[in-house]
Parts: sequence; structure tokens; C-alpha cells
Amino acid sequence: MTPPPRGFAEAEFRSRVTRIQAKMQSSGLDAILVTTEPEVRYVTGFLTRFWESPSRPWFVIVPASGDPVAVIPSIGAHLMGQTWLNDIRTWPSPHPTDDGIGLVSDTLAEFTPPKGRIGVPSGAETHLRMPLKAWAELQSRLGARVFAADDDILRDARMVKSPAEIAKSRQACAIANRAFDRVSQIAAEGVPLDQVFRHFQTLCLAEGADWVGYLAGAAGQGGYGDVISPATDTPLAVGDVLMLDTGCVWDGYFCDFDRNFSVGPPMTEVATAHSKLLEATAAAFEAAKPGATAAELWAAIEAVVRGGPDAGRFGHGLGMQLTEGLSILPHDHTILREGMVLTLEPSVEVSPGRLMVHEENIVITATGAEYLSDPATGDLPVLECRP
Repeated sequence: MTPPPRGFAEAEFRSRVTRIQAKMQSSGLDAILVTTEPEVRYVTGFLTRFWESPSRPWFVIVPASGDPVAVIPSIGAHLMGQTWLNDIRTWPSPHPTDDGIGLVSDTLAEFTPPKGRIGVPSGAETHLRMPLKAWAELQSRLGARVFAADDDILRDARMVKSPAEIAKSRQACAIANRAFDRVSQIAAEGVPLDQVFRHFQTLCLAEGADWVGYLAGAAGQGGYGDVISPATDTPLAVGDVLMLDTGCVWDGYFCDFDRNFSVGPPMTEVATAHSKLLEATAAAFEAAKPGATAAELWAAIEAVVRGGPDAGRFGHGLGMQLTEGLSILPHDHTILREGMVLTLEPSVEVSPGRLMVHEENIVITATGAEYLSDPATGDLPVLECRP
């Protein structure tokens, strides 16, 4: 598959901002202030791993009309200058007494009326990436202006992906597909699990991932106890179920799906559990159409697994973050729309304290769902045993 172009055309960002500003008008917001990596990147295209450093705050202001304004540390000026933004204001950071608060407050005052309302993303999966003391100072500097929740404007905008965004997630999935096809090259009886983890990340990078933002998994006899523990140096043994769950990143967009493997022929209960997971995934896939709800996908999975382990949800939104947007839960009534990218992630209990999880990535189209990951089919793959 030929990779899509990196980055986005300026028209993509203008379309995003136009949609955001239309919702700002109906919510009575004079500006939106964003401070976190995915939100800054969504409106600007500013892509860097430098966010791993917590030393500096970053700000972007989306005014009620016109282009966004970046208020950022001077170290980011060159890279931000390569985006579509023209108004980029900087200060030398870190600064011990005023780390950008004076500049961002002046900029907000410039773009909002004296009693204006400034929206800040405030719902689930959001955070304010600045020190509490700086946040208090910013509020005090702006007088009668009011900070308010952004009414999920950014969240809702990000949940529906453009064709260009979907192409990036599809590419990330294709990379992970190829890496999973090569697991038999790195995993077999006697290979330590932590070595499998390291080598699998190498496979992902070799197949074209920009980085492996997430890798979890497990191995255990007849299933595993959880899916979030770090790998140990315990060697794989006959009867183990190995699961690898990866979030490869390509041009800033994640995939997030897993695959299970049996070391030697699988136990009967393991093979049965694997078949049930594929059946549950297929049921959710068939239910995933525009107009359906996240809760209805949960019900489709639950009808097959019937009381699986309490993992909290059976999937979630996916995109610039490993998890974003909706959750496939019985109380999440988010309506599916064309362009949403989701994971389907049923789980089953194989035996007390032992579970198995399966995950695929899909996109909602006008007529139903489409797989982005190559869906697992047939029997559980078997890894090599020693003679």
C-alpha cells in the first residue's frame, strides 16, 4: 500500500477551524484556549515529540473569527513557522517568574471583549497543561473575562475524521498488520516475554512506524491475568497464550489493536474463547452503522460474551491519541457518525483469573463499518515449540 502524503493541506485546517468557530458562536464563546498536544496539533499541525518534556507550557488561541494564534516557547518558533499559522508569538522558556502568562493573557485580551467568555476543553480525557499557580494568575490578569467549558467543541470536532486523517490511521494499521504477520520470527517456546516485546517494537519500526507509542500484552497458561502489566523475563512456555497490543504511530495517528497466539496447540477452552472473541467482534462490526450508538455496540458484544470480565469498556475512539472520544459502554449513548474511527475490544474469562482480549480497528462509513486492521479469522495462531 502506498503511504498517504504526510501532513495536511492548509484547507484541512481551515475547515476544522471554521467548524469550531461556528460552534463557538452558538455557545457564546469569544475564544478557545488549548494547551495540550493533540488539541494544539489539531488546529495547527504542530507535530513534535518535544511534548515529552514537561518543562514548558504551550498555548494556542482560536478566536471567534480569523486564524488561530500560537503563543509558544521560542524553541518551537521554527517548527510552528512551518505550519499554516502566521501569528506566532514567543517568549524564552522556561522562565522563573513569567513563563508565558503575561504574553498569553495580553493575547487573549486582544482577541476577546472585556467581559468575554473564553472556552477551555474541560470534559473527559482533557487536562490543563500548565501549573495551577500560572492558571490562577492567568485568570486574575484577565479581569471580568470568564473562563468556561468549551461545551465539548474540540472533542466533537476531533471524533469525526476527514478522509486524510482516516488514511493516516489506515497506514498505521497496515504497518502493525505486517509486524503481527512476523511474530513467529521473534516468539516461540523459551523466548523471554520482555525480549518478544523489544523485538516486536523493532518489527513495527522496520515496517514503517514513526514510533511505537504503546505496547502492552501478556502471556500465561490458558490466558492471562491482565493486559496492562510490563513484560517480565519469564520465558514463553507450552500452553501459554501470548497477547500483543500495539499502538503504532504514523504521521501522528495511532492504530490500536491486538493479536493472540498459542504456544503449542491451544487448550480447548482457549480455542473456544478465541472463537467467541471473533464472533463478538463480528457482531459489533455489523452493528456499527451511522445512527447506532456506542451503547448498542456494547450490547452486541455483551450478547456474545455474556458477562465477560469487567474491563470497563469494549472499545473506544481512536485517532491522534491511543484512546479518545467515545467509550463502548452501556451508558455511552454517543451516536456513531460517518468518519468516526473506533476500536472493537471484547474480552472473555477463560477460567477464574484468566482472560483473553481481542481488538480490531474500524471506521464508520456511510453504509456501515470498514475494517482498518486486517481482521483476525480462523483458528488461534500457533507458535513454535521445541522438539
